[in-house]
Amino acid sequence: MNAESNAPQTATSAAVSPVVVTALPQEPVAEGRPALSRGMLVLGGVAILALLLSALMWQKLSSIQEQLARQSADSGATAVEARTLAKQAQEQVLETAARQSVMQARLSEVALQRSQLEELMQSLSRSRDENLVVDIESSIRLAQQQAQLTGSVEPLLAALKTAEQRVVRAAQPRLNVLQSAIARDVGRIKGTTVSDTPALLVKLDELVRLADELPLANAVAKVAPSGSLKPQRDDSVASWWQRSLAVVLDEVRSLVRLSRIEHPEAALLSPDQAFFVRENFKLRLLNARLGLLARQIDAARADLVGVTASLNTYFDPSSRKTQVAVDLLKQLQGQMKTLELPRVDDTLAALTTAAAGR
Repeated sequence: MNAESNAPQTATSAAVSPVVVTALPQEPVAEGRPALSRGMLVLGGVAILALLLSALMWQKLSSIQEQLARQSADSGATAVEARTLAKQAQEQVLETAARQSVMQARLSEVALQRSQLEELMQSLSRSRDENLVVDIESSIRLAQQQAQLTGSVEPLLAALKTAEQRVVRAAQPRLNVLQSAIARDVGRIKGTTVSDTPALLVKLDELVRLADELPLANAVAKVAPSGSLKPQRDDSVASWWQRSLAVVLDEVRSLVRLSRIEHPEAALLSPDQAFFVRENFKLRLLNARLGLLARQIDAARADLVGVTASLNTYFDPSSRKTQVAVDLLKQLQGQMKTLELPRVDDTLAALTTAAAGR
């Protein structure tokens, strides 16, 4: 642009200089006018050319300025858009970071919930096994009490079979020991012979009935009057002194008796004490009966031992009824040994071990 602007100045200086040169020589006026007009034409042409060039240059400059303005506006708009995009990108980055932190928090929360859920499932599994063990133990103990009350092993067998089925359904390896213990107890119970309780009660009732008929060891035997001294009715020779003599002789015989007493305490019993001995004998038998019904075998056996001691001490061992009572007592004591129900100690021990192994 500087080269183009310097061109009109050079042309103008060139047009002025001929005027100065033409002023130096002394020529005629006629010859100088055409040269002057040509110079003016050249100068006008150069000026017009310079104006044209200036107009073209100005137009070009205007177009360049407009282009620069448009480019500047475009650059500004681009810069604004870039700043907007950068701001949006920064906001998106912040939002992404916030979302990432939220997702991490949720992920950690989900992991915590998963661990808690696993612990809960494990605790539920343990609680189910513990509840199974507790239910089996309570059912077996209840069945054992029912068996002791009824004298039958059927409730105990039913409880053990039900417990075995529940253990099989649970399919827990740590309950295999319990299953084996239940099988052993079931086999032992099935192989045990239990006495008939109603038959024992009938024998006890028979002993109670015999208590009033058993003769005491100090009982006075009735002496029958002799046939020679017995007063006989004879209407022809009856006398009052014969009848009186027979009565006196009978009374004398009843005052004295000779017998062998093995236990001196039996000989010292008065009639009133003999009544209480019989009643005590019957009470002991009734206590043994109640103990048998309550399945308190030890108490019933102790009462039978006391009954046997009283029978051998205060009652006549040579009497047939006493011997019958002794035989009944021996049968009762022998049969009570088989009244004890088999225990389920193996199963209870396995249940305790399973409960402690949680």
